[in-house]
Amino acid sequence: MRFAVDLLYLLAAAAYSPVVIYRAVRYKRYRTGWDQRFGKITRRSPTKKCIWLHAVSVGEVNAAKTIIKELENRFADFEIVISTTTDTGFARATNLFSENHQVFFFPFDFSRIMRRAFSNIRPAICLLMELEVWPNFVHIAQQSNIPVIVVNGRMSNKSFSRYKKIKPIAKKIFGKISLILTQTEQYARRFKELGCLDEKVIVTGSLKYDTAQITDNVEGSDALAAQLDIGNERLWVAGATGNDEEKILLDVYQNLKQQNQFSDLRLAIVPRKPERFDEVAQLIEHRGFPLIRYSQIKNNTAPPPANNQVVILGDTMGDLRKFYSLATIIFVGRSLVPMGGSDMAEAAALGKCTIFGPHAFNFKQTVDALLADTGAIMVKDKQELLQTMQKCLSEQEFADRIAQNGREVIRKNQGATAKSINQIAKFLNTT
Repeated sequence: MRFAVDLLYLLAAAAYSPVVIYRAVRYKRYRTGWDQRFGKITRRSPTKKCIWLHAVSVGEVNAAKTIIKELENRFADFEIVISTTTDTGFARATNLFSENHQVFFFPFDFSRIMRRAFSNIRPAICLLMELEVWPNFVHIAQQSNIPVIVVNGRMSNKSFSRYKKIKPIAKKIFGKISLILTQTEQYARRFKELGCLDEKVIVTGSLKYDTAQITDNVEGSDALAAQLDIGNERLWVAGATGNDEEKILLDVYQNLKQQNQFSDLRLAIVPRKPERFDEVAQLIEHRGFPLIRYSQIKNNTAPPPANNQVVILGDTMGDLRKFYSLATIIFVGRSLVPMGGSDMAEAAALGKCTIFGPHAFNFKQTVDALLADTGAIMVKDKQELLQTMQKCLSEQEFADRIAQNGREVIRKNQGATAKSINQIAKFLNTT
């Protein structure tokens, strides 16, 4: 079985290698961490017992914040190591956790490489954020009597459909997991339908509600406002945007600016992926808008925007929440195009009128909760986005009500961290 899995990996690697080379050259991705990807990982405190937490990318890394904080508080005698798969996830994890914890790239799931990684890390427990389950990883963990827990587990429609096609194989893989802590009852049913035992699947809620800090003041937002010279103007922040979405947003913005009552409106676009910063900058300029890149202001290589006609490009990492805190209205990206959406809980927690498109299937639980209590607005296309923006900008009471409802949705759904830690503790207290 292990040989078959490794052979499939080799074939996939051969097929995908041209893409890796292209992205390495074109976007400067995949250029670091190769020793770690081949299992050569060192620990800072090798004499301590170890918790290995894996979070694929930025979303999973952000969701892990409260879990890691509670693990630090309750299990200070353990070392925590954190792995990620993507470059953006690694950058985010490094920014958040590297001062106190080892951050590294997740090893390739070839049997020999993964055995080397386990030998070097020697974890007492493995925590997998959301749904990142690799066959050799869970097999080696089971052979070594190391519990594996899926935290903040979810099973999207797309993933569920794929796993059902290989249900006998999926059942064997998931059967090696010690515990699955899911965000919703629906996700729990899907794991069970794939063969997970009832007693190994527990609904604890979504960690995104806990990581979405309810506050009116984000550290660094005042400095950002001064850097951007934002006074009494209204700011529309489009965050975590994706391919082809910025074109739609610029069309809507141009239409709004042509109307006198919205002449004070300013737009900040913060793309989801840093390799798209240059592409989006070129798009903004091609559309005839004056442009200022926040990285230039932040690094003191450009003055603040000269007027409110300038479109602000948020081309730095880790500043999106500051932008959100200054917003009058927030559009949460990767949702007007079929990319699965982005986390809208953070925007709602800040008490902002939050809008997103119809393609937010990766955040279904949050979408359903917000829409059920009128805590956000979903628009189906460009025209509906324009109409909604006009309404929210013209009717302050309506926009404020959406914002207040959204914050209350976040508040009442918090508590997943405590439930998850209580389950994890049952395993850690016996190691």
